[in-house]
Amino acid sequence: MKVLYACTELYPLLKTGGLGDVGGALPPALRDAGCDVRVLLPGFPAIRTGVSRSRLPHASPLALPDGEGPRLAQLGLRQPPALQPAILPGSGLAAYVLDVRTLFDRPGNPYEDAQGDNAIRFALLGWAAACLGHGLDPHWQPQVLHCHDWHTGLAPLYLRQTAMPGPPPASTVFTVHNLAYQGLFPRSSFGQLGLPDYLFGIDGVEFWGQVSFMKAGLQSADRITTVSPTYAREILGPEQGCGLDGLLRERSAIVSGILNGVDYQLWNPSHDAMLAHPYDCDSLQDKALAKAGLQRRMGLEERPQALLCGVVSRLTEQKGLHLVEALADELVGLGGQLAVLGNGDGPLEQAFLRAAARHPGRIAVEVGYDEALAHGIMGGADVIMVPSRFEPCGLTQMYGLRYGALPLVHRVGGLADTVVDATAENLRAGRATGFAFDGFDAQALRPALRRAFELHAHPDAWAAVQRTAMRQRFGWAEAAGRYMALFRSLGPQAAAA
Repeated sequence: MKVLYACTELYPLLKTGGLGDVGGALPPALRDAGCDVRVLLPGFPAIRTGVSRSRLPHASPLALPDGEGPRLAQLGLRQPPALQPAILPGSGLAAYVLDVRTLFDRPGNPYEDAQGDNAIRFALLGWAAACLGHGLDPHWQPQVLHCHDWHTGLAPLYLRQTAMPGPPPASTVFTVHNLAYQGLFPRSSFGQLGLPDYLFGIDGVEFWGQVSFMKAGLQSADRITTVSPTYAREILGPEQGCGLDGLLRERSAIVSGILNGVDYQLWNPSHDAMLAHPYDCDSLQDKALAKAGLQRRMGLEERPQALLCGVVSRLTEQKGLHLVEALADELVGLGGQLAVLGNGDGPLEQAFLRAAARHPGRIAVEVGYDEALAHGIMGGADVIMVPSRFEPCGLTQMYGLRYGALPLVHRVGGLADTVVDATAENLRAGRATGFAFDGFDAQALRPALRRAFELHAHPDAWAAVQRTAMRQRFGWAEAAGRYMALFRSLGPQAAAA
């Protein structure tokens, strides 16, 4: 089966969040499951410089046709947009890189819209996916376009429009990683997209007077997936449907959830090169060494018995970190410590820094992101805090499980699907892997935090839960198998391979 995986991020080339982790792990897992998979990426600087020139036969640049797609004349391009064949490092997978320097060769955040051209940038990415679906590469034509988040939302729509009145030559799967980010653009941008006027309406891409790339993908794809089963149910309701729940309920028969996996080659405490003291569930005494190393690294008091809570996250309201900050003084009062790595909302960053100033040696904060320190917090923390308002899947809690940093989570989305609360019943049954709470305020979080302190006061019981957590596996092979089954369900053309 031939599948084109269209996305904007792929670890280790480019990563701003979980989308990059998924891009780096799922395509190789699909290949290992028997899929002939290629990747489509925008030509951001980190991607262009990180790939190798293709060694595939017939690997010449592919010029994108103009006419029925995005209106590019006003951009002053000297030549047609080109797809450069390339090889991805590590996996060796074939890729197409959309090489348009005027649109993608910019420093900083890849989604920054300072020049006001994100609509045309990501419309062009969708157009490239659709053109490949129609056979732009004469030597390789996908049977399935697997599109990810709003950045590729126009791909299924372009494919349908250019196939009219006949059926599209490829089937489409649209995976929602986070429905809250919808790719919204002003009404004036619609004229750039090369779409018929009637599609700016309730049955098209219009969303409260704006253009929504997310809605385009949800309207046009043959199948819709989310990155966890619980999130697939949650987005059908108004609380987490982000204004698109009505459309999703209409299409609920084609909506499903497939839980993300973890790359255990990268996230495994037994051979993590970023840990000075590797360990596993049978050598938990060495986790104490990792804890001491983290305390030294972040300027915390070296107190082996202190419950050390870790945060590795964007510091935003959606991630629920204001709840943690609200209980920071109480956490210290209970004898605990807090290690925070992240950045985001300025006021929340400052609030954590003030908490660290009030409690030197008990609270430490590093604003920014450091991959080695992220691994160090997983290795050294007793608890990893993931109290998100909503969480489509979440990888942090799965990393925490593997490292014996018991997750403390809000019971939503993928957090609910992966963490078993340490209730008395679950502790007796040996199923508990962390702590969960309902509601979304500090009052709801407090009892779960206190239960963590109470369990930590019993080292043997705590270690038993750690071992259960560390034995959990959420591998990409299982996720890839579910995607393959979904691809095969799309009809005879997709199933033929």
